[in-house]
Amino acid sequence: MKTYIKGIALIIGFSFASCEDVIDVDVPTGQIRLVIEASLDWEKGTLGNNQTIKLSTSTPYFETEVIPVVTGASVKVVDMDTNQEYVFIDQNDGRYTISNFVPIIGNTYNLEVIYDNETFTATETLIAVPDFNSITQSTEGGFDDELLEVNVYFDDPADEDNYYLFSFYEPGDLFANVDNFSDEFLNGNEIYNFFEKEDDDDNDQAAFQPGDTVEISFYGISEQFYNFSSIIIEQYYGGGDPFSSTAAEARGNCINETNSDNYAYGYFRVTEVVKASYTFQ
Repeated sequence: MKTYIKGIALIIGFSFASCEDVIDVDVPTGQIRLVIEASLDWEKGTLGNNQTIKLSTSTPYFETEVIPVVTGASVKVVDMDTNQEYVFIDQNDGRYTISNFVPIIGNTYNLEVIYDNETFTATETLIAVPDFNSITQSTEGGFDDELLEVNVYFDDPADEDNYYLFSFYEPGDLFANVDNFSDEFLNGNEIYNFFEKEDDDDNDQAAFQPGDTVEISFYGISEQFYNFSSIIIEQYYGGGDPFSSTAAEARGNCINETNSDNYAYGYFRVTEVVKASYTFQ
């Protein structure tokens, strides 16, 4: 009897296998666009003269193996206050570099990218960032009083609007944790920020333990980059949340002066950044 039942099950299995059809889903593909990664970040304590701008093109959603780089473009940045022009050299791998950039706090810089007979421009002002007052650790200031968190303190300049971007990264993690905020309700005070991690097998992430190191980058950013990054951060951390807002196309500040409909992705920013490394005790 058992043999008979097994035989029936085997026949049914083959029947289902033979009835499977491969369905090819034609996924719509958006227009291929230029992607501009132009973050001119001046780290405190350095000259800031070595800078890199990356150009590529967008790809279909399911094509993740190769990022198509852009070569042969013309890339330059002009200091609008001094009229100094900085021409970035094509490295033939999507990178355009320069070694004589002069960052000046408060100056306004204009980016110009000429690619495929079209001109893309963007404008940003170099924003200063405060120094760290102190970096500590605790288990009391975060969301979970059993998890270690790193705490960062700095003084916000009084009587001015300031916007900040933080990046926390433990070597070995897939991604850095990024957040931004303004001093709207904290103007002129010492500001405190923290970061803690939970165990997350999906992202191969573990909570902080004694001996772990976290790399901290702290940027002074413009209001327009604050607004842009807020959209990116909300969409990234809201992924998979059924109550999150509908994802919208996040456009940066790079404008196509030749054909406005063929806009670029990415952003041009000019910031001062302070970096630190903290090891948990």
